Amino acid sequence: MKKLTLLALTLGALSVGAGCHRNTRESAKDDMEQAGDKAKDKAEDAADATGDAVEKAGDKIEDATDK
Repeated sequence: MKKLTLLALTLGALSVGAGCHRNTRESAKDDMEQAGDKAKDKAEDAADATGDAVEKAGDKIEDATDK
């Protein structure tokens, strides 16, 4: 009986360990996707800000040459 109990406990621990590993891997994948999304959003914001700055500079040049 003790051998069966030890075997059951060992198999249970192995299956829980495998499940935890899978959850950790999926969690890490989700974290990486979120980080990628944040980086993409920051890059888009930076591009928008750069475009706005270029447009303002163009307006200032246009105003200066109109006078």
